[in-house]
Amino acid sequence: MSDAYRDPYSDAYDDHETDDAPGGERTFAALPPAHGRGFATSWWGQAWLRALEDTALDTQQVKSGRRLARSGAVGAVSVRPGRITSVVRDRARETHRADVLLQRLSEDAWDRFLDMAVERAGHIAALLDREMPPHLVEDAAAAGVDLLPGIGDLEPECDCGAWDHCGHTAALCYQLARLLDQDPFVLLLLRGRGERELLDELQARSVARAAPDDVGADAAPPPRAPEGVSAREAYAMGGILPPLPAPPVLPEAPGAPPTLDTEAEPAPGIDVAALEFLAARAAATAHQMLAEALAPDHARQPVDAALTPEQDAVRLAGAGGGPGDGDGVGADVGITARLATGSGRDREGLALAVRAWEFGGAAALSVLEEEWTPREDALARARAALDAAWDEDERPQLRAARNRWTVVDAQAQLRHGRDGRWWPYRKERGRWAPAGPATHDPATALAVATGRE
Repeated sequence: MSDAYRDPYSDAYDDHETDDAPGGERTFAALPPAHGRGFATSWWGQAWLRALEDTALDTQQVKSGRRLARSGAVGAVSVRPGRITSVVRDRARETHRADVLLQRLSEDAWDRFLDMAVERAGHIAALLDREMPPHLVEDAAAAGVDLLPGIGDLEPECDCGAWDHCGHTAALCYQLARLLDQDPFVLLLLRGRGERELLDELQARSVARAAPDDVGADAAPPPRAPEGVSAREAYAMGGILPPLPAPPVLPEAPGAPPTLDTEAEPAPGIDVAALEFLAARAAATAHQMLAEALAPDHARQPVDAALTPEQDAVRLAGAGGGPGDGDGVGADVGITARLATGSGRDREGLALAVRAWEFGGAAALSVLEEEWTPREDALARARAALDAAWDEDERPQLRAARNRWTVVDAQAQLRHGRDGRWWPYRKERGRWAPAGPATHDPATALAVATGRE
C-alpha cells in the first residue's frame, strides 16, 4: 500500500491502542479509493449502511459522504466500544474529526448472547470464518439482543458543527461498511467486546457447559427447565389481548419501488432493468392482493392454486398490460425475451399466452395449451348445449375435434374447458388466438370469436 493510504492522518491517533489491545480499541489504516465497487458486499455491511441511509434527514449529505469515502478522503479509522472515529478531508481540503456512536450492549445482553452462541456451535464457527450468517443475528434477536444497528441507532458527532449526519460522518459510516465486510468482529467490538475477549468468554462457557457435575463424571447433566409457557396459560391469555387493528386503507395506486439509480456500479451478473421491472410488478401485485383481501366477499373466494414457474413468467409478462400486448408494462426487449424463455415459448407464443392469461388466468392458459378428450357424460352435455344455443336454421356448421369445435369455412373456434365453460378463439396470422373470456353460452362465445357480439 502506498504512503498516501497507509496513514495520511496518523497524528490524530498517536495515543490510541490497536489490534484488540487492553484498552479495547482497534485502528485500521486508511483504505484506498473504492473505484468501481460498492461499499458493502456482505449483508451485514449493507444492513449497517441502511441504518445510516434510513436515519439521515439530509440525503444530500449522505451522497456527499459517499463521494468522500469513494475518493479515499477518510483517514485511519479507530474502533472502540460505542464509538468509531476518523479524520475526514472534505472537498475544500479541510480536515474534520468525525465520530459515530453506537450504544454498547449491557452485561445482561452479552450474557444472553454468549449463552445463545455456546448452544449453537455453528455460530462460533461462522464468526471464526469472519461470517455473520442471518440465523446468528435472528437467534440473537430472539434472545433480546440486537447486534445490527437500526434506524436512529447511529449517532453522529463532528467538529464541523452539524447536528445531524454530515458528509464527514456519512463518509466514516461508508468506510466502516468496508471494514465490516472483512471482519464482523468490528461490529462486536463496537457493541462492547473485542475479538480476543469474546472468544475467551465463549471458550470458558463451553468448558463449563461440558464439565461433569458433582454427582460423578458419568452423570448426565440436570434437565433444563422447559422454556415458554404452558398451552393452558397461553390460551387463557387470549381473552385479555387487545382487539385486532382496523384493516388498512387501500391506496389509490401501487407504491413506487425504491430507485436503483445510485453511484455504485451493480455487481457482476445483476440486471438492474430486470430488478426494477420485478419491483414494479411486486408493488402492483401487492396492491391487487390487498384490494382482494379488503373485498367484502373475500372469505368466500376460492384459494388460488400455486403457479408453475412457466405460468408465473406469463403472469409477470402480462401484469398491468392491455389485452394481447404480451410485453408487460415497462418491460424492455431483453426482459420480454427472458420471460418468453422462462415460459417455454417464443415471443409470439408469449403474447398469445399473456392474452389468454388476461382473459381468464391459469384456466384460460390451460385451454390455450391443452387439447383433451371429454368424457362421455361431459361430451353429451357439451353437445346438448350446442344444440340448444341456436335455432335449427341458424346453427353454424361445426367440425368437432376432441374439446374443440371449429366453424367450417370460417376463422372461428369454440374451445370447451374442463369446467364446462366455452372459450372463443379466432385465427390470427395462422395461429389460433384467444378472443375473449369464457361464457356458459356457446352462442355468446362464438359471437365474440366472429366479432358479432
